[in-house]
Amino acid sequence: MNGFSYLFLLALAIAVMTQLWLARRHIAHVLAHRHRVPRPFDQRITLEAHQKAAAYATARTRFEIASLLYHSLLLLAWTLGGGLQALDQAWRHMGWEGIVLGVAVMLSVLLITALLDLPLKIYHTFVTEQRFGFNQTSPGLFAADLVRETLLTLVIATPLLALVLWLMAAGNDPEQIRPLWWLYVWLAWNAFTLLMLWLYPAFIAPLFNRFTPLENETLRARITALLHRAGFTASGIYVMDGSRRSAHGNAYFTGLGRHKRIVFYDTLLKSLVPDEVEAVLAHELGHFKRRHVHKRLAGMAALSLAGLLILDALLGQAWFYEGLGVSQPAPHLALLLFMFAGPVFGFFVSPLLLYFSRRQEYEADDFAARQASATALVRALVKLYEDNAATLTPDPLYSAFHDSHPPAAQRIAHLLELAVRHDAVPAPSPPAS
Repeated sequence: MNGFSYLFLLALAIAVMTQLWLARRHIAHVLAHRHRVPRPFDQRITLEAHQKAAAYATARTRFEIASLLYHSLLLLAWTLGGGLQALDQAWRHMGWEGIVLGVAVMLSVLLITALLDLPLKIYHTFVTEQRFGFNQTSPGLFAADLVRETLLTLVIATPLLALVLWLMAAGNDPEQIRPLWWLYVWLAWNAFTLLMLWLYPAFIAPLFNRFTPLENETLRARITALLHRAGFTASGIYVMDGSRRSAHGNAYFTGLGRHKRIVFYDTLLKSLVPDEVEAVLAHELGHFKRRHVHKRLAGMAALSLAGLLILDALLGQAWFYEGLGVSQPAPHLALLLFMFAGPVFGFFVSPLLLYFSRRQEYEADDFAARQASATALVRALVKLYEDNAATLTPDPLYSAFHDSHPPAAQRIAHLLELAVRHDAVPAPSPPAS
């Protein structure tokens, strides 16, 4: 233990206590507002559905509390508890060294962490999601997904980790750091990110889900007209069998350049009518037209560069390793320790990043109101809030630390203002079902 150890413990304690306080606030706020459906949802969402959403939010937040405490204990076990040091020594005693040693240790940490997270994943899927009627996956499919995810992790992570450690090593001595290693690793990481954006829709996603071209000709014509109005090109419009695993609905864009795909969950298409689907798609188009995807990629690149520069300053500091439970400095251990400690010290930056994300959601809504219909988007969102049991009354502070999208009431109020401005026949509130 040294001064950095105590600083790490203090930062962890503050982060954990803040998250526990926010979670308790959120639960109390949701339960205090569960007896009445807030405006403007009271004409569309029943009290029963609102109370189900409150119970679901409460259950998820309590699970979040348990998960937070569990992962905090695991973090202490890996660092100050000597877990990472013991794992590294075990591989060294087997005669492994250099880049091979580094890859073995890092892959071991990934696999052990996944194994330790498995009970939480099982509980979330087969208890929480099952209780509220959202889980559609079977134990067999769950196990098959787990095997596929593990194999995919090994196939992708092994060469990537080897490349990173090779770029860090100077000459034939992997313990000596190459000058400007952080620049080479940063370039490789960004190239890998772009490669994954291209690989994911064509090769990775089909390993887990079935994607079929949209067959509804009326909806396809409507979407094609929207794409033409917005000046947007896509390589295809697909329906994903999301209902195999969950009753939650969604839609998204994926891919780069001319290879962008539009993907709808089958559950979403069952819930929404064509003009609502069009409005949801217009919102997603808004993210592309306002260059939110490019801005997020640029932001991730800037943050990764800043992180690598900080890590470069820590690599030769004995107090950094010793303060986190490691006695023998090595590049792979520095990477792992930075991955462990970084989120602890960066916790209080998250509200700023989420603020920008919520602002982009409003901008995408503005685009949807101009290209489609704000009223239709209101109807679609209200249906999705109800179908997904999303709470309509989150605690404001909790939302600031956790939510990438604006709270439901604020977002709907903004869209109703846009409806008055842009829609031919505005609707003051969602219609009753």
